[in-house]
Amino acid sequence: MEETVGLLRKAQAGDKSARDQVVRENLGLIRHSIKRFVGRGYDSEDLYQIGCMGLLKAVDRFDETYDVCFSTYAVPMIQGEIRRFMRDDGMVKVNRTIKMNQFRIMKMREELTERLNRDPTITEIAEAADLPVEDVVIASNAAMEVESIYQTAYRSEDSEVMLIDQLAAEKDEQNETINRLLVGELLGSLAGKERKLILLRYYRNRTQTETALALGMTQVQVSRLEKRILQQLRAKVTEQ
Repeated sequence: MEETVGLLRKAQAGDKSARDQVVRENLGLIRHSIKRFVGRGYDSEDLYQIGCMGLLKAVDRFDETYDVCFSTYAVPMIQGEIRRFMRDDGMVKVNRTIKMNQFRIMKMREELTERLNRDPTITEIAEAADLPVEDVVIASNAAMEVESIYQTAYRSEDSEVMLIDQLAAEKDEQNETINRLLVGELLGSLAGKERKLILLRYYRNRTQTETALALGMTQVQVSRLEKRILQQLRAKVTEQ
C-alpha cells in the first residue's frame, strides 16, 4: 500500500515512469472490471481501451486522504468510464474506424499535453497520431456528444463545477440555495419544448426514445436538440 502511494505521488508530480508502473501493476483491475460488461454487444478490446482511460484518471485523481487503497478507488472509476462510453455510444452509433481513431487521438493528446505542458493543436495531434487532420476533426466531433454535461463549466483554484452539478441541484447544504436559483434561471431561459426536454431527460430520467415519443420528435432530433441546449446552458454557467 505504502509503495503504491509513493508511486502515485511521483506519478502525480509528473514522473512518467512511476505512472506507467502504477498502470502496469493495476491492469488486472481493468480485466476484472470488463467481465461484468461482456455480452452487451461491445468488443472486449474496445472496453479494455476505455477501461485504461478510467485507470489513468484514477491515477491522476487519487488522494491518499480518502483513506482507501488505490484499487478500491480505481475500480469504480474504471467501471464508470465504461458505463459512460456505453451510455453515450447508444445515442449516436459511430463506426469502428472512428472509434479506434478516437482512442489513438486521446492517447496522443494526453502525451502531447504532458510533453508540451499545454493543450496540443489539431495539427500536432494529427502528426503524432499519424492521421490526416480531417480524420482527427471527424473523430473529435464524433466524440462531442451529450457527455459535455459532465465537462467542467467553471474552475477556480480550489474548486471545479460541472454542468450536471448545476442541473441536478445536488443537496449540498452550503450551495443548495445558490444551485436552486441558478437551475431555475437556466430552465427559465429555455423555450417550452426545450425546457420539457431537459425536465424529461434529467429530472424524470427518461431515455431519448421516451422523450422523443413525448415530444413528437425522432430520437435523432432529440439527441441534436439536447446537445445544443446543453451547450447553451454550459455557456450561460461559464458566464456566471
